[in-house]
Amino acid sequence: MENFTISLAKLSERINMEVVYTPRELSEIHVEIAEVNRPGLFLAGYYEYFDNLRLQIMGLAEMNFLSVQTAERRYEALDHLLGAMPPAVIVSRSDELTPFPEMIELARKYKVALLRSNEASGVLMGNLLSVLNMELAPRITRHGVLVEVYGEGILLLGDSGIGKSELAIELVKRGHRLVADDAVELRKVSNRQIMGTAPENIRHFIELRGVGLINVSRVYGAGAVKVSETVDLVVELAPWDPRKNYQRTGLENEYYDILGVKIPSTEIPVSPGRNLAVVIETAAVNNRQKKMGYNAAKDLLTRLGANIDIE
Repeated sequence: MENFTISLAKLSERINMEVVYTPRELSEIHVEIAEVNRPGLFLAGYYEYFDNLRLQIMGLAEMNFLSVQTAERRYEALDHLLGAMPPAVIVSRSDELTPFPEMIELARKYKVALLRSNEASGVLMGNLLSVLNMELAPRITRHGVLVEVYGEGILLLGDSGIGKSELAIELVKRGHRLVADDAVELRKVSNRQIMGTAPENIRHFIELRGVGLINVSRVYGAGAVKVSETVDLVVELAPWDPRKNYQRTGLENEYYDILGVKIPSTEIPVSPGRNLAVVIETAAVNNRQKKMGYNAAKDLLTRLGANIDIE
């Protein structure tokens, strides 16, 4: 699987960090892994399990620890840290903490970017991890449409020409939001979560056969689109087949595998006269109820006196 990187320029723009020193343009320095580190143990002399590919965060504890060391010991500790040549060293709480002169000297010596942020260490780490997890996540692209319906991310799949884009426009007209049309980029941001977005060059454009390309954000307003959304439900649209036995009660839970994450899924037959927008709205609300612990089919069977365990 392809490995992705993010430049310090893009990261600095998203997190709002300022440059103290950089050996070259931030756009030329890339971060490869979605992890950050506070090098307190490393500064104290414990060098095992140190990953020099991680961004290094110097917070209040690390800076105060160094401030009480002798000049020789402080120089030695910083020499070890910057000599490991991490992608960047970031000093938090810039309104309180100032990089030591030795840090700037050694950053120049080893050509390591030195940045600073006015955020507290915990907040800074959280913001960095959020961006890194999104930008460096494993990803695949699927032909489909992603919409947000009542806060649920619905991934619409199906053969070309079955009506996915027309359904998306109908949902937008009903107050919901479009995330991606035609090509949906799916990123595994955690072991339980898939985030969907659109490739930047076609974001918020949609193709309607017989009409052409339209910019949804221009036609329906900025409130009709969204940059990204978690995939909560996969809906596969398929032509109506009278010989097929479709889901009638919702007792059986079905799942669609995306990068090893199982997402609840359902197949909805398409036939003339069906109001698919209403069906999708209902599926979204029903999926949310299931996540909250309520299953209508189980409730009905319980009222009828049946005792069925639903996985």
